Amino acid sequence: MMNIVVVGGGAGGLELATGLGRKLGKKNKAKITLVDRNRTHLWKPLLHEVATGSMDAGIDALSYQSHAKNHGFDFQLGTLTDIKRDEKRIVLSPIVDEHGDVVVKERELPYDYLVMAIGSVSNDFNTPGIKDHCIFLDSPSQAHRFHNRMMNRFLQFATEFKPGDTVKIAIVGGGATGVELSAELYNAVEQLYTYGFKNLTSASLKVTLVEAGPRILPALPERISGAAHQELVKLGVDVRTATMITQATAEGLHTKDGELIEADLMVWAAGIKAPDFMKDLAGLETNRVNQLVVHDTLQTTRDENIFVIGDCAACPQPDGKFVPPRAQAAHQMADQCLYNMLAKINGGEMKPYRYQDHGSLVSLSRFSTVGSLMGNLMRGSMMVEGAIARLVYISLYRMHQIALHGYIKTGLIMLVGRINRVLRPTLKLH
Repeated sequence: MMNIVVVGGGAGGLELATGLGRKLGKKNKAKITLVDRNRTHLWKPLLHEVATGSMDAGIDALSYQSHAKNHGFDFQLGTLTDIKRDEKRIVLSPIVDEHGDVVVKERELPYDYLVMAIGSVSNDFNTPGIKDHCIFLDSPSQAHRFHNRMMNRFLQFATEFKPGDTVKIAIVGGGATGVELSAELYNAVEQLYTYGFKNLTSASLKVTLVEAGPRILPALPERISGAAHQELVKLGVDVRTATMITQATAEGLHTKDGELIEADLMVWAAGIKAPDFMKDLAGLETNRVNQLVVHDTLQTTRDENIFVIGDCAACPQPDGKFVPPRAQAAHQMADQCLYNMLAKINGGEMKPYRYQDHGSLVSLSRFSTVGSLMGNLMRGSMMVEGAIARLVYISLYRMHQIALHGYIKTGLIMLVGRINRVLRPTLKLH
């Protein structure tokens, strides 16, 4: 039987594995295997909500093992270390427990077709001290780490309050993650106050958002960036644009101008790259940020049996630009890759992938939502904000859930979510 292996269970990888399972796995036309280093899936654009406690990963996370059983594919827990292209096998590193003892030895999985969908990680640009003192938000485990440290600092502040004292949190990177996390922190503080964290108010929180460029949200139109900037300032965020960070220490962030931005907690959300191990992986072509270079059919330039989707793909477009690392691109790539793989297997013609920009939205927690919509009904982009923008923002996540579960189960998930809003705390407190 034909073996198709998908490495990476992010938005694109999981949607693709689900589609392949439905089309081929359930019909016994191929064995589909999904590989991921985690046991559960969370939509990456929502990690900032996990970090602040607005979302409980224990409730909202999706089990790969369970989902695989219901959708015609297998799941293997593991981390890719190498691809043996001549033998058409991938190598997974040993699985060890918290004590370093080997639970599962190194394994090799055969493939006829391989899909790389391992996403991206934060790029610290080799800035001194960043890895030691800053938290990245690349995975649920890192989001949980931030949440634990945030709760400990808030508890310390509430119990050992001194007049004039503040909780200082610095975030580097004025993209969507940095902007959304900044707003969510003020929502968290207001919620925690109602749960008994005395003395903890918006005035006692000092969030500094640092962006090296001339404005935050550089990927969005300037008017939307400006609207988001104003909303953040209104909340109390100290937005620093055109500010370069040269070093991080235990005291805080050091700027190129010699200023120290003091911080109890520091988050690095400035720039992304594919994981370092992908550089020159199996002789495949990569770019300067370790992405695998692909043709517009999403096949790698040096191996037609290896496809790449999502943030780890360097996919050229007719205008010479490359597909941006966005969740909507991963969703579109998953659909196109499924079509092209089925076409290749059945002897049909593959089609080139063309990125369709439907706009971008940024959630400022419950305070506001801003963004732009693009489509066939309008020329250029249309700015949206408020309730309409919030509705569209939520619908993006619902589209991902529909791709995984279908309409009926997604509807039931939404119903359970509404019930939990009544039964459970509005913020994760443990």
